Amino acid sequence: MALTTSLAGRVRNTSLPKSHALLPLLEAVVNGIQAIDARFGDDMEPGRLSIRIRRSQQEALDFSHVGPGRAALKPIVGFSVEDNGVGFTPENMTSFETLDSDHKADMGCRGVGRLLWLKAFDRVTVRSAYEDEAGCLKGRQFRFSVQGEVEPDGEADTPAEVGTTVSLDGFKRPFQQSALKTVEAIAREVFEHCIWYFLRPGGAPDITVADDDGAVSLNSLMHDFVYSDMQRTSIEVKGERFEMVSLRLKSSPRNLAPRLYWCAANRVVVEENLTSRVPGLYGRLKDAESSPFTYVCYLSSDFLDSHVRADRTAFDISERALGTPLIEDVSMDDIRESVLKEVESILAGPLSAAREEGKARVHEFVSNRAPRYRPVLSRLEQLGVSVDPSMKDQDLELLLHSNLQKLEAFALAEGHAVLGEAGSAQPEGYDERLARYLNTVTDINQSDLAAYVSRRRTILDVLARQIRSDDQGRYSKEDAIHSLLMPMRTDSNEIGTDASNLWIIDERLAFHDYLASDKTLKSMPITGSNSTREPDLLATRLVGSPVLAAEGGTLPLPSIVVIEVKRPMRNDASEDKDPIQQCLEYVKRVRAGGVKTALGRPIPPTREAPAFCYVLADLTKTMVDRCEYAGLRPTHDGMGYFGFNEPCKAYIEVVSFDRLVNAATERNRAFFDKLELPSS
Repeated sequence: MALTTSLAGRVRNTSLPKSHALLPLLEAVVNGIQAIDARFGDDMEPGRLSIRIRRSQQEALDFSHVGPGRAALKPIVGFSVEDNGVGFTPENMTSFETLDSDHKADMGCRGVGRLLWLKAFDRVTVRSAYEDEAGCLKGRQFRFSVQGEVEPDGEADTPAEVGTTVSLDGFKRPFQQSALKTVEAIAREVFEHCIWYFLRPGGAPDITVADDDGAVSLNSLMHDFVYSDMQRTSIEVKGERFEMVSLRLKSSPRNLAPRLYWCAANRVVVEENLTSRVPGLYGRLKDAESSPFTYVCYLSSDFLDSHVRADRTAFDISERALGTPLIEDVSMDDIRESVLKEVESILAGPLSAAREEGKARVHEFVSNRAPRYRPVLSRLEQLGVSVDPSMKDQDLELLLHSNLQKLEAFALAEGHAVLGEAGSAQPEGYDERLARYLNTVTDINQSDLAAYVSRRRTILDVLARQIRSDDQGRYSKEDAIHSLLMPMRTDSNEIGTDASNLWIIDERLAFHDYLASDKTLKSMPITGSNSTREPDLLATRLVGSPVLAAEGGTLPLPSIVVIEVKRPMRNDASEDKDPIQQCLEYVKRVRAGGVKTALGRPIPPTREAPAFCYVLADLTKTMVDRCEYAGLRPTHDGMGYFGFNEPCKAYIEVVSFDRLVNAATERNRAFFDKLELPSS
């Protein structure tokens, strides 16, 4: 009993991702090339194939791919592919009417291409002419659709020449929207898919892609696209032979990534980006004459032909071999690994030059922009870190950071292994392993210190920019400078220790028991106050225990630090807006409250808690008046005032922004010089 096949069911079960929306067209093109091969053999000179893009004359314009200087395109509704090949002979017609035909199995065909036509198009019309056994021209025309399957399309016209025209009509909207739109883009897609035919000894027939506005010759693309071919090589993977055709493509903004094309049945099936898969293999390489090119490789074999899926969008090959199988099946990873080794051999010269250029790029970046990586740079290079010389600074920073994390993880694992052997009988070579581990840790610690110092340099640069006027003569507001010193409306119980930059004012302020930024006195657990007044910054620190931030240390005597920040060049200080007096009032309120440490321990009552008040403000006329009124003395450089308020037991310092930046820079100069960072 014969089985019945449902065309509608087969089409429904046929896979066609929208990302491969032009695959049905490409199948029609390959069929046309094969028909020309069947008619002319190795002589491709008389072969002709034309692809016509048909656009809607009524529907709205497609603006989705409109660029500068480019007119909107009308939607594509279909294609026609015309060739002067052998035509739909009786054998070809029988094969067409047989699903899963093996008529052209020796060429890798699966007999499913026409199913892809109906997956993306409503109907197909075929008009063909062929020569019968007597050499007479015969015509044939029919329609192909899910509803009508294969049905005659009227009487065949009297043919004038052997050949076939396949019309793909009714481009379904999901595929239409995902497909390329321009003549140039579609021509490139066809060329890259069919490049195998251009590379073979006999070459390809004359192929053009056109619409109402222009045409592109694929044969001219070969000249524009390919810089030069390279030696053809072959590799063997677990007994299977693979052929590699390597090309140097002319570099352009469109062709930057090195690629591996997995081919089957003379078609490109999978495209894989090879960027960084081989150290030094990036967008552009240079040959011996320093001419830039992009590398691509076309991989083919009988093994790939026999394992390509019916829809020709992937292979039925496992990505990697799991465990230890009884039969060593070839996996994609096996093939890829062998291909990459061969690519490294083929491109030995250009890759060596690219690696040196990338190494110079890393050293330049580390020297000028990221000194934290200098102590570990040699170790990162040992990990095989190789970069694209054209990589942006941001991407290079991310790459170096990720590899530094790998180095830290390796050091951590090595430390557990080495130190775990310390109490047992030490194996041979233990001392060398321990020394290597300690050297690695030392380099990583130096990198962390370099990062900390480099961050300080950046913070000072930002502060120096914030205190300058802009193009309109305006200055940054207090909030900008305040947030740089410490995030606003937070306290040290909410943020990490690195979030504060109070070291700019005084290194001792980096260590505190409690620190609050722009929070009301009432909300601070250290004050016990009901006041809603907000000091800019307030900190407590236990005398004799500067690392109290971590431990909450011993009592009794705490110190209090209050910082007020004013807008650069602000000139409105007065008796009612006296920042010095405001600082002293905050000190009184803190002393008057039920003061506790950040850990909630009560501090013994005292009126003698030392207090330090800092006012960050430019020395405008009104600010100088307030300093003199408070009895403060000018500093030796004339860029600040200082003094001690006896009634409040408070040291007061008014610091101009220029003095603030200069003093912080000078304190850190030795570190900046060590890292070769600019200190001014």
